[in-house]
Amino acid sequence: MLLNAVNPKIGGVLIRGEKGTAKSTTVRALAALLPEIRVVAGCPYFCDPDDEDGMCERCKGKAPVREIRRRRIRVLTLPLNATEDRVAGGVDFSLAVKEGKRAVLPGLLAEANRSILYVDEVNLLDDHIVDIILDAAASGENRIEREGISFRHPASFILVGTMNPEEGELRPQLLDRFGLCVLIEGIRDPEARVAIMEQRTGFDADPVGFCREWEPASKELAKKIEQAIALYPKVTVERTLLFEIASYCLDVGVDGHRGDIIILKTAKTLAAYHGRREVMPEDIEAAAGLALPHRVRRQPLQEIGGDVKGMRTKR
Repeated sequence: MLLNAVNPKIGGVLIRGEKGTAKSTTVRALAALLPEIRVVAGCPYFCDPDDEDGMCERCKGKAPVREIRRRRIRVLTLPLNATEDRVAGGVDFSLAVKEGKRAVLPGLLAEANRSILYVDEVNLLDDHIVDIILDAAASGENRIEREGISFRHPASFILVGTMNPEEGELRPQLLDRFGLCVLIEGIRDPEARVAIMEQRTGFDADPVGFCREWEPASKELAKKIEQAIALYPKVTVERTLLFEIASYCLDVGVDGHRGDIIILKTAKTLAAYHGRREVMPEDIEAAAGLALPHRVRRQPLQEIGGDVKGMRTKR
């Protein structure tokens, strides 16, 4: 999630794991670590005033008299019963009835622009809805084509999906669309489990004091994210390492080229997160461990999160 916070173009993360392993808690905690963003006041898509190309048509037309304000990044949760209109947006029928005008009613993808879209139990969603979300996450925009309306708006968000594999799997085509995938398991060490109980009890007893205690560590992590965002465009990678990425994907039998591109983006993001301007072999290895297991054709999905080096054949 931190890597996606630095570089949302990685394509989101799918968190697979047992129930009760703090998946939702972790997602909601991420927003507090992210810096405030500048937005065009009154824009339903929270356009970036410093990104002319990425603005909606409404904001482009207001130049150069745009009012700017700052806001915190939010977590938008997608309900399981969400309809296509609620997700992508649709026709504002109340305006059509009152004034006879056709207008777009923005959906969750509009609200999620430049924020975090959290899809809990993504494997239980209708495949068509998942397709719409993943299309927007990959392209950075949402297109609405219906009832005589053709409209598009920016939809660049950090996508986080969670699921319990015991409740069913995602289709391979949808799995492949998530940039990264990790497996979460409950902690087996008794001492660590006791520490979790004690921390939770401490928070319940005094939430303000608990947050104050952890505030220095949170600020340090938030600063590290900001520095990585600024450093990412300056990160370089040697061409020999690109062949290493290609070898990883070929050796484990990945279909297509999405895996290669995601590994490259993730490796550059890892380098930036660790304060380096050059990608190292260990960045490639770590990135492959996050980007490949859910894409491997010749290995069972149960190996997700395993050692990618062990999945490679001897050359």
